[in-house]
Amino acid sequence: MKLSSKNIETRLDTVYDAIVVGGGMGGLSAAIYLARYGLKCLVVEKGRGRSFWMQDTRNFLGQDPTAPGRDIIKHGTEQALGWGADFLRGFVEEVTDEGETFAVKVKIGKKDEVGHTLRTKYVVAASGVMDNLPKLDDMQNVYDYAGYTLHVCMICDGFDMWNQKAALIVNTEGQANAAFVLNWFTPYISVFTHGLFEVSAEMKQKLADHGYPLYEQPIAKFHGEDHRMSGIELADGTMVDATTGLVGMGSQRHNAYLKGIDLEYNGQDLVTDNMCKTSHDRIFALGDLKQGLNQVSIAVADGTLAATQIWRTTRRAAEPRKWEENIGKLSA
Repeated sequence: MKLSSKNIETRLDTVYDAIVVGGGMGGLSAAIYLARYGLKCLVVEKGRGRSFWMQDTRNFLGQDPTAPGRDIIKHGTEQALGWGADFLRGFVEEVTDEGETFAVKVKIGKKDEVGHTLRTKYVVAASGVMDNLPKLDDMQNVYDYAGYTLHVCMICDGFDMWNQKAALIVNTEGQANAAFVLNWFTPYISVFTHGLFEVSAEMKQKLADHGYPLYEQPIAKFHGEDHRMSGIELADGTMVDATTGLVGMGSQRHNAYLKGIDLEYNGQDLVTDNMCKTSHDRIFALGDLKQGLNQVSIAVADGTLAATQIWRTTRRAAEPRKWEENIGKLSA
């Protein structure tokens, strides 16, 4: 059922088997499996996550390569609702461990100052990450190309950069090393720091040894037409040819709601077992929040694993269902 501020009161006394935080690829996969296992499940989705900005899905089995992420999410949401999951457009502020249940504080819309508290036996963290993009005075200029010919994932989109003039945009020297991986797909690489840090003499020499120009001026504008880049203009007026780009400026994980719970991390990534269970027995983490590849195919599989482990644990603790009418009638 679709929930909103108008009907959320009907669920305040419900104890869900699982609340899934995030309605992207991984979260919807988990919800579909949880619902089909007959478990009470709620998806809380804040909107406009990473997969929403995917303009096409070129490397996911069974999907038309031109299918945008938002269409896949829409279809997956309808699937989850069709199997009996609840869905709420809202923002999870905090998860508190109460012992047998978690209290999940959710705010619905900008006018919801108090929020609502829902309860669940399990939490599935599938809230993902948001990639950092270069900050320009006109951010719409960035959005005109992001997800089209300005990419954030080399594994997803390296093929689409094959032998093109590529701009690698970074905000640390360590990330500039991506040039020496990107060169598998194209040797025509220009590196841009957007004026955010000073490049060492060693890195300058390494880039020069590979023939990769370095531009340390801030970026003023992306040029192109119909979402296809043609070049980059710098603050000093310099124009650099670039038909594609890779932004390697890191990302922000949406996991603040878990900070009150003692969980094991490796850097910013949650540590999980092979069924996506974190160091807490009743909290699971999917996709970009955990260690591993940040890929749609991985997130979808993670949702399947987490939902299945929750079902297995729930099933083992439940009384077996019996065909009562036949008990005593059947011979051994």
